Amino acid sequence: MRRLWWSLLPGTYLLVGILFFIASTPPLPPLERQIDNLLGRQQVKDAFWGVAVYDVDAEEMLYSRNAERSFLPASTQKLITSATALDALGSTHRYETTLYHAGSVQDSVMRGDLILEGSGDPTFGSTQVRGEDPLRKWARRLAEMGVTRIEGRLIGDDSAFDDRPYPEGWSVSYITTQKGRHMGNSAGGLAYRDNVVPVSVQATRPGSPPNVGVRPTNVVKIDNQATTSSRWRGNTLQVKRTFSTNELVLTGSVARSYNGSIAVPVSNPTQFVLRSFEYHLRKAGIDTELELVDLDNLDENPERGSPLFAEFSRPLSEIVTVMNKESNNFYAEQVFRSYGWDGSARSAANRTESFLQRIGIDTRPLLIYDGSGLSRKNLISPKAMVKLLTHMTGHDERDAFLASLARGGERRTTLDYRLSGTEVQAKTGSLEFVRALSGYTTRPNGNRVAFAVSANNYTGPSSQISNTIDDIVRAVASSER
Repeated sequence: MRRLWWSLLPGTYLLVGILFFIASTPPLPPLERQIDNLLGRQQVKDAFWGVAVYDVDAEEMLYSRNAERSFLPASTQKLITSATALDALGSTHRYETTLYHAGSVQDSVMRGDLILEGSGDPTFGSTQVRGEDPLRKWARRLAEMGVTRIEGRLIGDDSAFDDRPYPEGWSVSYITTQKGRHMGNSAGGLAYRDNVVPVSVQATRPGSPPNVGVRPTNVVKIDNQATTSSRWRGNTLQVKRTFSTNELVLTGSVARSYNGSIAVPVSNPTQFVLRSFEYHLRKAGIDTELELVDLDNLDENPERGSPLFAEFSRPLSEIVTVMNKESNNFYAEQVFRSYGWDGSARSAANRTESFLQRIGIDTRPLLIYDGSGLSRKNLISPKAMVKLLTHMTGHDERDAFLASLARGGERRTTLDYRLSGTEVQAKTGSLEFVRALSGYTTRPNGNRVAFAVSANNYTGPSSQISNTIDDIVRAVASSER
């Protein structure tokens, strides 16, 4: 018996030790504590944080901090724009751009008015869309029909939108300084090639100005103050545009090996389209004697005549996917005005607010000035954003809305280098001193969660803010409670 007792004793000690370890190990902190700890980090605790985490299936708010306060949404504003557009226009909506001819054709000469009518299509000639340029295609087809000369007026009808291309709250630097893709592009009822003109820059001899070209010519005026440096690499080239004009000023230097192109937003999209079409007509071998006219500048409403060609966009579902996954500001502004009653930013904001009110969101603390989120006058609360996301899970356009959101680690999206391995679909947002992320994730029990996380007015590194936001999403996705 004593031998049996001693043989059991080591196993007893082991069992007691295991039980003691389990008892002394603190349980995993609940989700609230995890998020509080993340927001209490030294590097990020001074930011103004707003967080709302809502279990859609359980209909339970899992976490809330300043959830009813108003925050700058940055590009998470595109979630509101895309949801309203899908509700108002439908995922199968297509834009149409039409070329009309009112006049006569004698032998190979076309006379009269050519009217180019837009509907605000953001994809017309867009560099985001594969396929032949529509203006080049139309010019080629006219040449194939035997047209060798066109005389008369080429009229641009941009009346689908009003003539205020920039919303309130945009930084002037977006418009006057080249800051990257789709920043500061003017909206227009007749849009083409993302409303940007490619400016080619090629180095010459050190100390001499680089060669600068633009196509089509006469779209912008260029003041070339830049130089070619003796360096093989490294550029300090800056491109600035005088506000409300198409004059570009190039300063700084380019390396002596440089040969590239810069996309610069134009201030008059309609004139850009008309000059571009005239350019393609001539490239197709058609002689032109055309007066380029904006419909707004005519006293009369010219006859439309017969439609020659029409170009239809891809469905709205694909457009909002580019808008959200790549955070395309130009697409967002075009779509925003498309569902406004008179094509203005103000009417689009009113219709957005009507949609939000209809789904039960209190819009009194909200401010909506644009569709992209570039405006620093926009305000929305995390609670309102989560309510929108929750509503869209049961909307008729649910599939199109969800498909437009980037997944964690998805290539060539705004989540390319973020949240890889985490089941998340979300939209990022970033402005100076603003970072945000809103979307969906899934809990271990399979429940879908809608979340909105915003940080405003921080002074530390933006990377620390973004890392904290990602850690919050991971905590939600892994927490049982």
